[in-house]
Amino acid sequence: MSAPTRPDAPLASPATSPAKSPAIDNKATRREWIGLLVLALPCLLIAMDMTVLHLAVPHLTASLNPTSDQLLWIVDIYGFFIAGSLITMGTLGDRIGRRKLLMIGGGCFGAASVLAAFSDTPEMLIFARGVLGIAGATLMPSTLSLIRSMFHNDKERSFAIAAWMTTFMVGTAAGPLLGGLVLSYFWWGAVFLLNVPVMVLLLIVAPILLPEHKAESFGRLDLFSAALSLGSVLAIIYGVKVIAAYGFGSDAFAALVFGLLGAWIFIRRQRKLADPLLDLDLLKQKTISLPIVIQTAVIFAGMAYFLFLSQALQLVIGLTPIQAGLSMLPATVAGIVGSMGAPVLMGRFKPGQVMTGALILTAIGFGMLSWPGSVVSLYVLVAGATIFSLGITPVAMICTDMVVASAPSDRAGSAAAMSETSAELGGALGIAILGSVGTAIYRDVMVKAVPSGVGDEAADAIRSTLGGAVNALSDLPASISSDILPLARAAFTDGLQVISIICTILMVLSAIGTLIALRDARCDTNNDDGAEGAKSDAALDPALKQAACAAGTVE
Repeated sequence: MSAPTRPDAPLASPATSPAKSPAIDNKATRREWIGLLVLALPCLLIAMDMTVLHLAVPHLTASLNPTSDQLLWIVDIYGFFIAGSLITMGTLGDRIGRRKLLMIGGGCFGAASVLAAFSDTPEMLIFARGVLGIAGATLMPSTLSLIRSMFHNDKERSFAIAAWMTTFMVGTAAGPLLGGLVLSYFWWGAVFLLNVPVMVLLLIVAPILLPEHKAESFGRLDLFSAALSLGSVLAIIYGVKVIAAYGFGSDAFAALVFGLLGAWIFIRRQRKLADPLLDLDLLKQKTISLPIVIQTAVIFAGMAYFLFLSQALQLVIGLTPIQAGLSMLPATVAGIVGSMGAPVLMGRFKPGQVMTGALILTAIGFGMLSWPGSVVSLYVLVAGATIFSLGITPVAMICTDMVVASAPSDRAGSAAAMSETSAELGGALGIAILGSVGTAIYRDVMVKAVPSGVGDEAADAIRSTLGGAVNALSDLPASISSDILPLARAAFTDGLQVISIICTILMVLSAIGTLIALRDARCDTNNDDGAEGAKSDAALDPALKQAACAAGTVE
């Protein structure tokens, strides 16, 4: 299936142009670069909305008085629906047009933000947050697949994807700062109104600066597959979050069984459909499947460790939340440097070589944190986090670039959704699995550490988590807390040390796998402009295949 050619792009014949695909030479104009700034706006807001609500929780709790279960849903349902809707929305963008879906999602995101801001019941806020999650799922694959459509030069596309990833890190860091500023002067709902002017601006400038791009022909959207996709991902992520919070129980088991069964039915259905919701044939390309696996591994380690790192800074070292946030700024800056520096390194080395080096650097960072006593040192914690952030972000950036570049242009949205879904699942699994390891080590130490004079409720809190222990011990006599608190902190650091060792081993294995499997892989755009015709024709004619290989359009 041939993608629409750009008016200014010369047509290429694979039989007569063996030197290089014209897609490599198509430089972006000022319009594309300004359009990239437009695409950065929704990415910034999606990341901010992941963190900004945490600061508002005490204020909205006092206003709406939600139950503990309602509060958990208020916080979590946004991420749940983003992860569960990505596959459907990525494929929908390929069908109806990526700019159209981006604008529809932007409008819904702005409207849901207003609804959330003025919610007067917990149920209303939960509903609004759910709509925000679905709208957010339309924005992420749309922005990434539009980058694929706008930037035909491989180096420029890699830089654009690096900038796209950087906006998420900036949004994550800016969320608490802007949220704290807004909450100092306005009510809790005002944090959601930050989204509205940005989305209005997006709706105004998107038709002017962003191109429309969609597949030339597609069948009907299979609604049953969409429901299966949403239900399966929601159930799996819910199950692993329950395990992370409460341990493995009947609720978590039922959710995981339902999710895995739904995923199995979904996969079987996709193989039978003439026009599937998710093209599983994309996973047969090693430049798509292997980067997805590697990205899942690094997000698995990184997301979980950052969660424990914030606890270590506050509960072990004793920093305030603001001090802990400032302490993590070097890691944030290192992540931005790593992401933006990756395209420069890819200009000199092959992507697989850059990824291998970055994974080794990541392993060194985790290795620093695995030494005894490292968790109680602020400087070692910050240095280790900075090093592994510097390594993780180039890996994630290159993996995303390879997935999007390797997919046919009419499946770019679907490929982007696969990449984003793997990242969401990797983060959830990392928090659940590594969190369970750390919690098990902590509880094994603390189960016999509580003296008999402590009440049952306080004893359960002390044995459960370090945060629970700190809160419970604050109400107990100093003679008891002075004995138990050092034990609780030592148990937590033991667990974090084991997690660091696991992450180190995982990164070393990922580096070895990358070196072997992706040593010669490239991020050259596949099926773009004339290159697509070269590849499809070469598949039919062996004589053309040789010429296309010389042109770099077929590996």
